[in-house]
Amino acid sequence: MTKRITVAPAAGRSVPDPEAGDLLPVEGREVPDNAWWRRRLADGDVTPKPAKAPSTKAVAAAQPEDGK
Repeated sequence: MTKRITVAPAAGRSVPDPEAGDLLPVEGREVPDNAWWRRRLADGDVTPKPAKAPSTKAVAAAQPEDGK
């Protein structure tokens, strides 16, 4: 599994997303942690965002039903 990071465009920037084929949305997106995105981070074109924590429903669904 490829490591992923969540980034959003810096204020006033439009950043293409080569994987999705569109512009990175203002609210941000999870993208591959690769040289392309690392360069955007280094240049200040994007800012890192904390990854969303799994919802309590998703965590509960992943638990075995007997609680073990």
